Amino acid sequence: MQKIILSLAAFLFLAACGSKGNAAAGESASDDTTHIVVGFDADSAYSYVKRQVDFGPRVPNTPSHKACGDWLVAELERHGASVTQQNASLKAFDGTALSARNIFAQYNPDVENRILLLAHWDCRPWADQDPDPAKHKFPVDGANDGASGVGVLLEIARQLKANPPQTGIDILFVDAEDWGTDGDEESWALGTRYFVENPPVKDYFPVSAILLDMVGGKGAKFCREYFSEQAAPRVAQALWGIAASRGYGDIFLNQLGGAITDDHVQLIKHGIPAVDIIEYHPEDNVGFNPNWHTTSDNMEGIDPATLRAVGETVMEYIRSN
Repeated sequence: MQKIILSLAAFLFLAACGSKGNAAAGESASDDTTHIVVGFDADSAYSYVKRQVDFGPRVPNTPSHKACGDWLVAELERHGASVTQQNASLKAFDGTALSARNIFAQYNPDVENRILLLAHWDCRPWADQDPDPAKHKFPVDGANDGASGVGVLLEIARQLKANPPQTGIDILFVDAEDWGTDGDEESWALGTRYFVENPPVKDYFPVSAILLDMVGGKGAKFCREYFSEQAAPRVAQALWGIAASRGYGDIFLNQLGGAITDDHVQLIKHGIPAVDIIEYHPEDNVGFNPNWHTTSDNMEGIDPATLRAVGETVMEYIRSN
């Protein structure tokens, strides 16, 4: 994913608009301190993250990528989902043909109103942000950037099998998100673009979508992302209000963050209200987790407490809708 720097005028405008929206979310969280009981095992989610990392970097066109994809399909089917695989050859910005696979799982496929949960499962091919230039051509393990979101969603899938939902829930693992280059917004999120242009279900249009990206880091903070606020303010307000009511207000910061080119933007372009839950530190020049796109994005940086905060928040959202 890539961060977009907005102009000062845009940030001032957002701050003015966001003040009212944030106050409403804060009032909702403080006025209603009750929350439904949800099942989410952070240790299980952590094990799902580790299992992906154990395959090695899930870079398209590699054996590790194929093996992990096969495992993801089997795991979702084991958890009772109806699974569709989208295989496609996608052209990267550098001309590389990527053998990509989107993995789409459905619970209650006959229900009309649907919530889409998604994360990318591929890894960055190059550690281009590593402080050691000698490592810039190494692939990353992607423990946080990719595997954490997938790990949370696999645990959610496990819970959905144990306690089936009443609503329609879809889980999407998208591929070829991280083979992009700075300055070219269209080079990112290739798998999600393919998904919206070639939906596996005719006329597929969820009522809302939640993207999980870099949701397992130690010391993570989640601000309300700019494009999400524009496209799905009610969904964002509900999620951040739930997090606050569950005692995670110090992790889900009720303030605006940056504008981030991520998978959710492709959904928004298609008219789908989508929110990106992504680690973002507004006081930092880069904004993302310090291990982002480095060889240090490994299991040492993963915190089950962060996985729990995100998983419980999303679980309550889908159980209450």
